[in-house]
Amino acid sequence: MEKETSDSHFAGTVGGDAVVLRSFASHHSHQFSGNPKETLRLVLGILTTLSQSNGGYKYDYATVPFLAEVFKLLVSSVLLWRECKRSPPPRMTTEWKSIRLFPIPSIIYLIHNNVQFATLTYVDTSTYQIMGNLKIVTTGILFRLFLRRKLSNLQWMAIVLLAIGTTTSQVRGCGEASCDSLFSAPIQGYMLGILSACLSALAGVYTEFLMKKNDDSLYWQNVQLYTSGFEKGPWWHRLFNGYSVTTWMVVLNLGSTGLLVSWLMKYADNIVKVYSTSMAMLLTMVLSVFLFNFKPTLQLFLGIVICMMSLHMYFAPPTMLVDLPLTVKSAPESHIDRRTNS
Repeated sequence: MEKETSDSHFAGTVGGDAVVLRSFASHHSHQFSGNPKETLRLVLGILTTLSQSNGGYKYDYATVPFLAEVFKLLVSSVLLWRECKRSPPPRMTTEWKSIRLFPIPSIIYLIHNNVQFATLTYVDTSTYQIMGNLKIVTTGILFRLFLRRKLSNLQWMAIVLLAIGTTTSQVRGCGEASCDSLFSAPIQGYMLGILSACLSALAGVYTEFLMKKNDDSLYWQNVQLYTSGFEKGPWWHRLFNGYSVTTWMVVLNLGSTGLLVSWLMKYADNIVKVYSTSMAMLLTMVLSVFLFNFKPTLQLFLGIVICMMSLHMYFAPPTMLVDLPLTVKSAPESHIDRRTNS
């Protein structure tokens, strides 16, 4: 119980990666069933499994997100320093009314990840992962409400299809106990699951708002975001215990993923991030077949097909999706002929 408390406390300070690693540690035998994770973590799941020893972890997985946060802060600081040496220097807003906004995502993640732990006390992991796909739809809703981004009807249909596709890939055979438990959880579990999806979407949408509200340097914004996430936890004395080369690769991968997500928030949007995360299960399936003798299921195949259709629907031009009738304009000569005949 003490372990869970330390992870929950730490998860909110660094954006929730400890919760993801906790899921890997507790349920590593199911992580390669094509389930998309909260961020672009395809390689993270594979490396996390490879870092196991005799089915367990010699290191404290709550320390990995902290070191990944240090890595992101160091890389962003170095890149910001290089930008400052150029001419003209990058734009950096140092007013307090702007800086005070950057700790807010960490506060949202703190609440979100404690809600995640509370949800897991009412539902099993399979049900929790399926409910987690609600954040795809809630991201679209908050994307529209708070950022005032208009989505077409086809794009809304594509977002719903993406949620259906990822859910289909996670559903196992209904002969298994996990299928029966999907609708047997208490109402508190479903309510907390919906709240978790809303908080996850809110954190992502608010981070995108911060990254795009001005033309500040991306690395300056990253420094502000990552600095606000540090806090000493009960795991401090176990920081490097049991670390191996594979563990450090997990740290570097997690940190690099965070930097990539910040780039997406600055120059793309939350919907692109959602699609990137969901499409990662394509490569997950292929790599898992070779690395872990994973056998693809029919549900996974159908889920991938649905996700690919959703991807095409969202990003393709409408003219590629709908056969618009050709408007035939009458030639001027026809009017002349009619006059002469009359």
